[in-house]
Amino acid sequence: MSSSNASPGGSENQPPGTKPKRTGARRLIPGWRAAVGAFLLVVLACAGAFIAGYQLVDIPKANAGAVAQSNVFLYSDGTQLARDGTVNRENVSLNQVSEVVQHATLAAEDRNFYHESAVSPKAMLRAAWNTVTGKGKQSGSTITQQYVKNYYLNQEQTAVRKAKEFFIAIKLDREKSKEEILEGYLNTSYYGRNAYGIQAAAQAYFGKDADELDAAEGAYLATLLNAPSEYDIVAHPQNKAKAVARWDYVLDGMVKEGWLTERERATLKFPEPHKAKAATGMSGQRGYLVEAVKDYLNESGILDEKTLRSGGYRITTTIDRKKEKAFVDAAEEQLLDKLDPKAHPVDKFVRVGGASIDPATGKVVAMYGGVDYTKQFVNNATRSDYQVGSTFKPFIFASAVQNDSTTQNDRRITPYTVYDGRNKREVIGPDGPTGYAPANEDDVSYGAVTVSSAMDKSVNSVYAQMAQDVGPGKVNDTVRALGVPEKVKLVTTPAMALGTMTASPLDMAQAYATLANHGRYVPYTMVVKITKNGQEVALPTRRPRQAVHRQAADTTTSILRSVVRGGTATAAQAAGRPAAGKTGTMEEDKAAWFAGYTPDLATVVAVMGQDSQTGAQKKLYGTTGLARVNGGGYPTQIWAQYTADALKGKPAKNFTLRLQPGAEAPPVTNTPKAPATPSKTPTAPPTTTAPPESPEPPGTPQPPTSHEPTEPEGPASPGDDGGADGGVDGGTDGGGGLPIGGLDGGPGGGDDFP
Repeated sequence: MSSSNASPGGSENQPPGTKPKRTGARRLIPGWRAAVGAFLLVVLACAGAFIAGYQLVDIPKANAGAVAQSNVFLYSDGTQLARDGTVNRENVSLNQVSEVVQHATLAAEDRNFYHESAVSPKAMLRAAWNTVTGKGKQSGSTITQQYVKNYYLNQEQTAVRKAKEFFIAIKLDREKSKEEILEGYLNTSYYGRNAYGIQAAAQAYFGKDADELDAAEGAYLATLLNAPSEYDIVAHPQNKAKAVARWDYVLDGMVKEGWLTERERATLKFPEPHKAKAATGMSGQRGYLVEAVKDYLNESGILDEKTLRSGGYRITTTIDRKKEKAFVDAAEEQLLDKLDPKAHPVDKFVRVGGASIDPATGKVVAMYGGVDYTKQFVNNATRSDYQVGSTFKPFIFASAVQNDSTTQNDRRITPYTVYDGRNKREVIGPDGPTGYAPANEDDVSYGAVTVSSAMDKSVNSVYAQMAQDVGPGKVNDTVRALGVPEKVKLVTTPAMALGTMTASPLDMAQAYATLANHGRYVPYTMVVKITKNGQEVALPTRRPRQAVHRQAADTTTSILRSVVRGGTATAAQAAGRPAAGKTGTMEEDKAAWFAGYTPDLATVVAVMGQDSQTGAQKKLYGTTGLARVNGGGYPTQIWAQYTADALKGKPAKNFTLRLQPGAEAPPVTNTPKAPATPSKTPTAPPTTTAPPESPEPPGTPQPPTSHEPTEPEGPASPGDDGGADGGVDGGTDGGGGLPIGGLDGGPGGGDDFP
């Protein structure tokens, strides 16, 4: 009975018309329709998530750290001078990275980079396998993903960041070429030693640019990518075996991919990276030089401050590394090493500044800004708050020759024109006495004295009168033409002869370089080349011009030769070369100057007194135990040592000068001598550093000591390099006048300078 009532499916009491329940294994197997439905739901969900993510995640702007770069400043020979900024990165284009370095990077990080998509599950599996089998740690991300992380995102390990990385990488792969992505990766990767990017790494580890690296060096840098500190064998020598194993893995990968032959691989040796160096900061002269270059770039309109702050500029300067060292050594050995503030309290106020220019090219080849930029911030080479003293006098004479000026009695002004050199002699104008009567240094009276001898002895009364004779306006026109910039305020009275103008050593070096270059002005420059991201920045054209005619410049040089031979700058003879120059001392000895030049180098040195606490200018009486500090002492001594060392090994050149008519030594005449005007007793402390004054040269006539004594006339006589009182350095032009522009191409003529 019971068996007859059982249902066919084996289920008891089952209502009619219903399906029998599944039993056993059949209950565990879902229906195929449910499986397909579930699969489709997952696919649709993933697709929806992908589409949503792709639509919602945009390529963001680069993060600040990824684009931050330093500006790199180089000496003229290409060696690094300094870098500014906190991030040591210098972006380079892909063609500035050697091909073997590119291949080494791909062998280490993503060998299928050029053939795979932006995201590669295969790469993740490969990285995991290499890690497990001991072939070294390797990122599971493609290079594209790593670049996205470096450039657009950050290093945090979160699901959100990984999701963003995924979608940005896919989009980026559609918008940028593989070359652009590889270039970006190389510039944003961290290599240790505070080196961001391949260029900074090449310098940090091997002291060379990225395009100079060989396969062995490139493979080592590629080794560093995932564990910079671990594989820096200088910092962690105990890890060298691991580093070598990783290096071998990279090179083997290059061989496998056909980027390196077996024979080439066999010849490679593991490279020894350089010792880590402290970051090149701004200590010593570096800070002064960098700030001077920045000022030059800004003032000349090449790069303004804001643009330069964006970083990434590679700036090759005109600074000659050897000459720069020579300047530092000269300042230290001739003066700074002798300072002893405990024994001589005034020594703590001493500052030194200087600048040196190649007259032919206008390149600033060396500069001395102070003892240390981190200790004395103000650049003494470019500051313009100290009076230049008698270094201004040559500008007055050059203007006299340039303008064919005459005295109040219509005598042409030449090196042998005789003036009244009495102390505090009143300047005479066209309408008579002017009321201005300048004192000579130490209140010395010189009586009748030639223009050249007055330059030797820096006679204020003579050059104040000459400034009046030429006209202060014309003198200032000459000063500007020689290269003193508009920012320097000029004096418009005969008092200019005392050097009351304030200018920097660099300003004065520019003007004296023009004299050294036969009156041809070449605007100075501090930069040879600028690049950013491999692209060269255009530099403005510098156009030389004839500032004053050659006779004006060369005749001025002839009397400045006399200053070195027997005037106040005899210490300059220690340079061992034909030289011309002028000393200068500021009122109350607050500054002492020497501006001098050889045919191929113009240099100005200033010793200044300043209180570092208050900034006030200080008198230098008693410095190093001496009663006085004047231009013929320490400034000239520094100049001489620097010039000798800077030009060491270079053949000495003689000046080749063409002089104005009447500039040759006059013949001996029977002009009666006037009674000498006695000198007054000096009222200032006697100097112990100034060289002895030169006596009047034999044969120089001594006319009466009146305002305008008669100048002896006579035929021109040939000069020689050893002639006294400004004799000719080389041949003359026979007295023929030369118009402006008659030499060296004239105004705007000749070559332009970039």
